[in-house]
Order: sequence, then structure tokens, then C-alpha cells
Amino acid sequence: MRTTSAFFLLFATLFTAGGYGATFLISAYFRGQGGSDIDTGITLGFALVGTLTGVPLVGWFAGRIEAAILAAIAALAMSMGYLLFAAINGEQQGVTFIAAFLIGLGWGMFYISGPMALSERISDAERSHWFTRFSAFQMAGICGSPILLSMLADRFDIPVGTTFMAVSLSGIIASLLLLTFGLREQQGKRECAFRPWVKKITGLATSRAIYPIVMVGLGGCIFSGMMSFQGSLVAGTRANASTFFAVHAVTVVLSRLLLARYLSSLPRIPLVAALMLCLIVGLLSLLGVPFHPVFQITAAVMTGIGYGLVYPLIQTWAINDSATEDRHAALTWFVVAYFIGIFGFPAIGGWILVAAGKSWFIVVLAAIASLELWVALLGRQRCSAMEEAPKPLN
Repeated sequence: MRTTSAFFLLFATLFTAGGYGATFLISAYFRGQGGSDIDTGITLGFALVGTLTGVPLVGWFAGRIEAAILAAIAALAMSMGYLLFAAINGEQQGVTFIAAFLIGLGWGMFYISGPMALSERISDAERSHWFTRFSAFQMAGICGSPILLSMLADRFDIPVGTTFMAVSLSGIIASLLLLTFGLREQQGKRECAFRPWVKKITGLATSRAIYPIVMVGLGGCIFSGMMSFQGSLVAGTRANASTFFAVHAVTVVLSRLLLARYLSSLPRIPLVAALMLCLIVGLLSLLGVPFHPVFQITAAVMTGIGYGLVYPLIQTWAINDSATEDRHAALTWFVVAYFIGIFGFPAIGGWILVAAGKSWFIVVLAAIASLELWVALLGRQRCSAMEEAPKPLN
């Protein structure tokens, strides 16, 4: 794959991920219309339905339609969703549900088709290098979008819904960039068949690819827990939730960009274990936030390094350690597991936070991270056992 072509995909990823980041402002959008967070929660529920619809759609149709084209359709779907939000200005509840569904559909489709379009054009040796950069642009879009949109709304004193027009425009640009990428880096003859992926979990379950799939589900729980409830964790302290978001995002982006070239040359399991230990230390640092804000900075940096670098590593692990014919299924299940963790844990985490308190909530997050580390070590044992097993005689 040519580097110049890769920039079309990377900047399309930046703009499309900005669409997901803009969902952080949907609460402000409803408050501006006299609504409440109840409206936000119901609306985002439709976005979740869209996301979990988009992921299997790509899993099934990737054999018939080029992944870059599917990613372009995804960006366009998100664009149409934000266009609806901007057009109705919160006045028609039914239409907001459709808009949210389109945004979720687009993000779910892109989250798997974007990496798939990249993966289909690179070798195994290049995968870690390019996936790390891909995820860096993705994180920059997710975290940068709400900051830029808030600045735009404040500077020009315009409603949040109006700023969604900019998000819609960026989605159209992303769609064009993805189409350009697909044309510049065309693949050979396609198989023109559906790609089954659901039933392939039985084969993946007996392979080494199952370990990173389980790990990303646990990692999704951790990420959603520390990000979704950061405001509650710092309530009554001198720390500010926005500080954690900013420091965490900058750490993730810089670590992925600056350290990407060195990751592929290090032993996989020891590196993953070291990063998981960073994540655990970062989570436990949150226990010190009531005493001094410096613990929050420490937590943001350590979790940014740990979570930020381990994600592309285990994504590469899931693909490289699956059979060639199962790689699309491995990537699909990897994404499904991630979304189960992201959207499934907050309901449980919220109950823990209310019933048991902040300290126990943080301890639970650290325990989940420890479980993820244990799964990684199990993967190492499985790998060693397979290497040491005697080969059958011919």
C-alpha cells in the first residue's frame, strides 16, 4: 500500500471518528431545547441499536462489497444523521431517533470496515505499524471533535445543533476520501459471496485468536467505566473531568504515533503484560484523586499508555493468530466484543458506583484489568504449549 494512499484513509478516519466524538454533545443539544438527560439516554439507545446493526452488516456483506466502499457508506450514514439533527433542531422526537440510529449505524459499520479496508491491503508484518497509526487518527477525531464544536458554539454564540452541520459536512468529505482510497488501492477479483462470521466463533474459540477477543471485551468495560463516570469520580474533589479526558487523549495519540515503530519489534505477550500493569496502576491512582489532583493526571497518563497501546496490539493479535479464511470473522467478533463491553458495562458500573461507592467502583475496574492481564498470560501458555507439542510422524 502506498503511503500517499494511506493518508486518504487516515484523514477519513479522523473525520468519521469526529462524528462519534460529536455524540458527547447530544446532551447539550437536548438541554438547549429544554430537554433533559432522559432524552439523551433514550436517543443514544437508538444509536446503540444502529451500531449493533452496522457491525454484522459489514461482517456479512464484506465478501460482496469492497470494505472501503462500506466505510464510505458508513461515513455518509453518519453525515445524514447529523444533518437530520441540525435540520429538526430537536422539535420532532421521532426524527431524532432516526438520526441517532443513522449515526450509530454509520459508526458501527465504519468501526469494522475501516480497519478491514486497511487490513486487506497490508502484510502481517505491516499490520501493527499501520493499525497503530489508524487508531491514533481515530482517537484524535473522537476527542478533538467535541472540543472544536464547543469552541465553535461558544465563539459564534450558535446552538449546538447548528454545529452539527459541520459534522455532517466532514462526514461527506470522509466518504469522498474513502472512495478515493478504494480507487487508488484497488484489490483483485472479489469472491462475490457472503462472508459467514457468526458460526465461525466455534473455530475461533479453539484458536489463539479468542484471547484478544475476550481481552477487548474486558477492555471496553474499563474504558467505558473510567470515561463515562469520570464526572462522578471527581465530584467533590479539586479535580476536573475535562482534565482527565484531555490528558488521556493526548497521551494515547502521542504514544501511538511516537512508539508505533518500536512495538512490532518487541515480544508480544511481555509487552501486553507490561501495558496492562500500566493500566492497573493508572486505575488504582484514581483512588488518590480526593487527596490531590496530581493523582488524576497520573491516572490519565498511565491509562492512556496502557489502554492506548494495548488496543492496537491485541487487534493485530486477533487477526494474525486466526486462519486466513477466518480473519474477517475474527475482526468482526473483536468489534462485537468491544461494543458489548462499551455499552454493556455502564449499567452494571452505575449500580456499583451508587450502591458501593467510588472506591469499590475503582477496585472493580482494576480487577477487570487484572482479569484481562490473566487472559493474556493464558494466551502465552497456550502458545508455548502448541510450540512444545510433538509433531505427528508422517
